[in-house]
Amino acid sequence: MSDILDLKGLNCPLPVLRTKKAMKAVPAGETLTVEATDPGALRDITALCETSGFTLLSAEERDGVFVFAIRQVA
Repeated sequence: MSDILDLKGLNCPLPVLRTKKAMKAVPAGETLTVEATDPGALRDITALCETSGFTLLSAEERDGVFVFAIRQVA
């Protein structure tokens, strides 16, 4: 299962806050794909994963959209 959270067009701090909220509903072992256009999301979502214990599987930019794959571990 991989759900997609579309946060394109939202500015800091909304992408990281909505990602954190959405991850609460992701079952352990499942993945959430996050799409954001705010350049700060790269730094913020990476830090969120480090401090919250989520596994950041990938973070890449595709035509101005930052795409993150985040796995819930607990």
